[in-house]
Amino acid sequence: MTTDGVSGGPVPVLAVTRGVPTPDELAALVVVLTSRPAVAATASVAGRPSWSARSRMLRAPVHPGPGAWRASALPA
Repeated sequence: MTTDGVSGGPVPVLAVTRGVPTPDELAALVVVLTSRPAVAATASVAGRPSWSARSRMLRAPVHPGPGAWRASALPA
């Protein structure tokens, strides 16, 4: 637990806002919440590196307009 900056007391991690749960119900809730695996911050980044992405092998679309012929030969 961390301490509250105002009162200096510990800040609760879990608070009951409605109802009066029994100690058994609170224990069951704590078990369920602590048994879940922690989500890593890098889970969304994990995957294929961008250098090997197959979409990089595709050519960018060529749109008609002024200078389009020049843009068609330049790398994206």
